Amino acid sequence: MTWKCPKCGREFARNEQDHYCIRPQTVEEYIGIQEECVQGKLRELRQILREAIPKAEECIAWSMPTYRKGRNLIHFAAFKKHIGLYPGGEATTVFADELTGFQVSKGTIRLPYDRELPVQLIQAIARFCEKQYAK
Repeated sequence: MTWKCPKCGREFARNEQDHYCIRPQTVEEYIGIQEECVQGKLRELRQILREAIPKAEECIAWSMPTYRKGRNLIHFAAFKKHIGLYPGGEATTVFADELTGFQVSKGTIRLPYDRELPVQLIQAIARFCEKQYAK
């Protein structure tokens, strides 16, 4: 049995499958289509990243807010229970000790909505990504 999204008409195997009916063109549009209860946390993360890597271009890549400087540096995405932060596998390895207490997998850090964002850690990771990947 498939589930059909009432907004866009696409069919999915899972009921109420997460997907984008409308592909956002800007980070503000991306945040605006998320659940209202998480928009504040997404805006906070956006501000943290802008302050950490101010010369990075803000764009949408892979349907996610992305910061790039010649190439992609770091991405984030909203999910039901967390924000996914995507700095790449090298960053999650380098910052492994500081990331204890967070769910981390290859190149992914899950930041739960019910916890404060670790501002200094996110900034350090973003700056690391800029040093490693910027062109």
